[in-house]
Formats: sequence, structure tokens, C-alpha cells
Amino acid sequence: MRESELEGFRDLLTDVMAYYGKDCSEFMLTVWWEALHSFEMEQISSSLRRHATDPDRGRFAPRVADIIKVLQGTTTDRAALAWGKVLGAMSSVGAYTDVVFDDPAIHAAIEDLGGWPKVCRTETAELSYLQHRFQEAHRAYTERGQFEYMRRLPGDRSPDHEYLSHGLKLPRPALVGAREKAIAVLQNGNAGGKTLISSLPAHAMHLLANATGQELQA
Repeated sequence: MRESELEGFRDLLTDVMAYYGKDCSEFMLTVWWEALHSFEMEQISSSLRRHATDPDRGRFAPRVADIIKVLQGTTTDRAALAWGKVLGAMSSVGAYTDVVFDDPAIHAAIEDLGGWPKVCRTETAELSYLQHRFQEAHRAYTERGQFEYMRRLPGDRSPDHEYLSHGLKLPRPALVGAREKAIAVLQNGNAGGKTLISSLPAHAMHLLANATGQELQA
């Protein structure tokens, strides 16, 4: 959550505690905020509803540890779904094409694993181990909430400067997942990281934003 969402979070927690006939003190708000601010408001709201409708736990007011337990399960599920996107793109996009996923945590996790070409060239026998490492990293980044990530994952192609020095446009990256979210990942990420890459020039960003049919549904 962002700082601007604090009041909305206060209202949500106050309503939940009122449902159980309890007050929401400033101390309670501070503890809950510090414990949950790395998650998204929608995730927290959904987890509170799940707690309230649980036949056993729902009879009692939630403690922050109860909701964290539910949220950790949520991030595990998201990591598994993210791996499905990566696995699909490994075969449909391949190591030679730049790729932009619709989830920044995927970018951060893949960079930790050595980059897009290395991930694509993983031997079949090693995929299970790669999946475990990816999902652990993805879950950690998701729980952290804020982190730096590459705006695009570079494929094993000629460097950007070779295109630009010949007056050629950079090849468009493949968009994986929801197109609008993938473009947001591209626009909000950085051009650095463990492997330095140059940012897309303005004309390439314009072409990408107006491209149609470029996204891939993994």
C-alpha cells in the first residue's frame, strides 16, 4: 500500500473491528499498517473477507497474524501463476527477443536468476529447481511491495547502440500478459540493474504504446 492509502486502510480496519463489536485504536492501526503495508489494499480486503466467512476462524476478530497467514498463501498462488507465464514465454518468445511481462516481480525474479536468455536455456532436468527458485524470489518481491526492476528483460540480440548507430529502430519487445499492465511495467521500470541496458528512445516507446497485437497470452 502507498502512504496515500492509510486513511482508506483505517476505514477498512475500523469497519472490520466494528463487525466484531471492537474498537480500532491508534496502536492497533499502527501495528496492522506496519505489518501489512507491503501488500496491496485489494489483497488485504479480500483476506479480511475470507477470514470473516471462515466457519471456524470467522467467529473471532482477526489478528494481524491471521491475515498475514492468508496473504502469504495468496503470494504463493501468485508466484505459481507467474511461473506459468514465464514457462509459456520461454517457448513462445524465446531467448533472442526482449520481453516485458505484466508483473514487475517477474522481472526482478528473472534478473536474480541470471537474465532472460539464461532462463530460456535451462535444461529440462533443471526446470523443477528453476521453478522453485523463481517462485521463492517472486513471493519475496511481492511481499516487499516496492523494489527496483528492469523495465524490459533483454534477449540475446545485438546491443542497443548497434541499432541506434545505424539509425535503426530497436526491435519491439514481446508483451506477455495484459497489454496495458505490461506497458506500465515498461514505463515504470528502470534501465539499470545487475545488467546495464539502455532505455528505449522516445520513438520506440511511442511505437510500443500504439502497437496492436503484440502482447502474448502466456
